[in-house]
Amino acid sequence: MTVVPDVTASAPTPAGVSRDRRGSWIPTFPMIATRFMELRKRRGLMAALVGVTIGIPTVFLAIRLILHAVAPKTYGPAGGYDIFTALVAGVLYVFGFIVAATLGCTAGSVDLTEGMFRHLVVTGRSRLALYLARIPAGLAIIVPLVAAGFAIVCAVCAFAAPTTLNYDGVSVPAGLSRSGLESWAAQHANVVACNFTTNRIIVNVPCGNRPRGVPIGKGPDGTVVNGPGGEGAGPAPLTPAQLRAEAIRIANENYTDYSRFFLSPSNSLMIKTGLWIELEAIIGFIVGLGLSSLLGQRTIAVVMMVVLEIIITPIAARARIPHFENLQRAVVGLATAHLEPGALPLALGGDRRVDLLHESTLVAVGVILAWLAGWTILGAWRMVSRDA
Repeated sequence: MTVVPDVTASAPTPAGVSRDRRGSWIPTFPMIATRFMELRKRRGLMAALVGVTIGIPTVFLAIRLILHAVAPKTYGPAGGYDIFTALVAGVLYVFGFIVAATLGCTAGSVDLTEGMFRHLVVTGRSRLALYLARIPAGLAIIVPLVAAGFAIVCAVCAFAAPTTLNYDGVSVPAGLSRSGLESWAAQHANVVACNFTTNRIIVNVPCGNRPRGVPIGKGPDGTVVNGPGGEGAGPAPLTPAQLRAEAIRIANENYTDYSRFFLSPSNSLMIKTGLWIELEAIIGFIVGLGLSSLLGQRTIAVVMMVVLEIIITPIAARARIPHFENLQRAVVGLATAHLEPGALPLALGGDRRVDLLHESTLVAVGVILAWLAGWTILGAWRMVSRDA
């Protein structure tokens, strides 16, 4: 009998070589797409994310637009530099981090809480790949949402900005040079003397509906004060030349502060701020993902992330604790605060030149990278070592 070999049979697989790619630690696109769909189908979570990142600034700006359209003399323009800085530093910075952390905590614990972890393990897929697939899947949700909310703020603040700059309660032309502000002050000497903050009290300058001859002025703390002796008892009124000279001096004192005010945010400021807000959201998501994977559940992880953002970070940024300053600098919120664009008010409150704990940009970047890498390693290690 002649035996004919089966020519259709596949060649034997060399020893030590496997055709099964399921053990690879690199996540595939279908794995990322699956994780993305799992998060996107959680309607309650998505509604909360959209409501916070897009809904809050949209509703606030819509109300301001309506009020200004109905009563423009009572309600100022809806946009402008002040509104932009308030929304970015006071709303998007904090809530963007919190919602990103909530999404990360959900992505890191959803398989355990819903009893799906065992089913994922028996498929033979690498646990590391399963963890890493959640990072691009979650970022594909939170990054566009934060960008959409920020784009709405930028659009309204740029196109609905005021046409005149209000500084110390006075309508002042925007963007003047130092000499330009001094020239404007010389032409509006009485207004400048009565409203602008000065290090020296001006007396016997008539302001508003106050009777001429009452010694008044504005002190270093910005409050209007009376001169000594009551009505008519102060020094002689300033001559027009003296008043103009005082107004020029006051304008020169106030120029540094005046130069920080703008009618609308510049393009460069909006770009830098957008990147900074997105960085804050990315940090919140990745840290929340690693923390929830490490703990194995979501609620405590979300609470800890909120405490980090609302309580620990402001304390670490502004308090001076002897022998613990280097530990304070290791807080990621302090590092991101040092990367905040200089034209914005300090998101943590206070004055960045006085209250913010000193830290170099290199150290701040190193702290951020350490947090991103550290929590990714911890979360992945816990997923790999967890019992199915």
